[in-house]
Amino acid sequence: MFKALAAFSGFSVKDSKEAKEFYSNILGLKVEDNKEQGALDLYLPNDTKVFVYPKENHQPATFTVLNLVVENIDESVDALVAKGVSFEQYDFPGFKTDEKGVLRGLDADKGPSIAWFKDPSGNIFSILQEK
Repeated sequence: MFKALAAFSGFSVKDSKEAKEFYSNILGLKVEDNKEQGALDLYLPNDTKVFVYPKENHQPATFTVLNLVVENIDESVDALVAKGVSFEQYDFPGFKTDEKGVLRGLDADKGPSIAWFKDPSGNIFSILQEK
């Protein structure tokens, strides 16, 4: 019988030092060097650990690798923009971000409001405000 003892997620970056700087200083997340693996342990607000490993031929993920829930999306976007973060702009039928890069879902009962940005390795992250 299969029974997992634990679980964790992971993703690659092109440069661990650059990633650690961004995740800790820009996003305010706890990050520790995992010297044993030559990688990083990224701790989410609920103390869940994500394994972040350097990869020489890193290719950025084409999907959202990490979603961060925030209390107020507008204040959070403004705070990250002030730290130099650029938000993605999307314009597809039924899927359009506003001038701040936020897909508004709260007013139309379509789910959370969400905004996407990239880490220094080009991986896609989001911040979202739940209903």
